[in-house]
Amino acid sequence: MDRAQKREFVDSLATVFAETSMIVVTRNEGLTVADVTALRVRMRAAGAQYKVAKNRLAHIALEGTKFDGLVPLLKGPTALAWSHDPVAVAKAAVEFAKTNEKLVLVGGALGTQMLDASGIRALAELPSLDQLRGKLLGLIQAPATRIAGVLQAPAGQLARVFAAYAKANGAEETAEAA
Repeated sequence: MDRAQKREFVDSLATVFAETSMIVVTRNEGLTVADVTALRVRMRAAGAQYKVAKNRLAHIALEGTKFDGLVPLLKGPTALAWSHDPVAVAKAAVEFAKTNEKLVLVGGALGTQMLDASGIRALAELPSLDQLRGKLLGLIQAPATRIAGVLQAPAGQLARVFAAYAKANGAEETAEAA
């Protein structure tokens, strides 16, 4: 890379770091091209990005951002993964690390909060943002369903009372007529 390309790369990483909420740092020593491609596909499917970056360029891009605490983790062959949904990137990285022992979780950051590898694993066990939205929607809809059921129950009971009264009245009238 020449200087202009390096400057452009650092600027693009700095923009990403300013807009994202979660970064995971991995050590990717010994991963084959096929492994990295499979990891990138899995990350994209989860809405995350995975990038191998030179540590020095990543140091420069991290300076002055909320993720500048990641600088000590960038030693050796490392790669960065990020996403707007913190759980999605953690899940994708942890799931891939389970199937491929050559990918090692080093740590990460959720905003200004630094996480070690066990923190990343704990975050991966949480439900995703879409799952939480679904649960919240279910909780919101449940009271409405119960209210509708409560409102319909008296009307149904009233209708049964009227039907029983009409039936009883009809039986009395036929008994009197006979």
